[in-house]
Amino acid sequence: VQLQASGGGLVQAGASLRLSCAASGRTFSTYGVGWFRQAPGKEREFVAAITWSGGGTRYAVSVKVRFTISRDNAMNTVYLQMNSLKPEDTAIYYCAADTTHWGPPAQREKEYDYWGQGTQVTVSS
Repeated sequence: VQLQASGGGLVQAGASLRLSCAASGRTFSTYGVGWFRQAPGKEREFVAAITWSGGGTRYAVSVKVRFTISRDNAMNTVYLQMNSLKPEDTAIYYCAADTTHWGPPAQREKEYDYWGQGTQVTVSS
């Protein structure tokens, strides 16, 4: 599985961005995908995840009302719509694939076995 994250950029607080995670390799509709982020000087943290079908989603408390994860299996892409962005959302955002677990969307890093390269999101105040 290869993952390519894109869509990051520099925006002002309150703005929106949509991140994309394009996948290739293994059949896309057979695994879950998650988004994580890492801010400078901090550990990487879970943001959101979606099951292989798109029928199940999970969010970090800090983003639950503002972010929406979705997927288009025909396009082999997972999206992260980010609204009402805050300076504390500034981080490198990574998408990852969970190809070995079934059930609810995973939120622990160790449950993901493939990672993309990350895309920078910077929110100015």
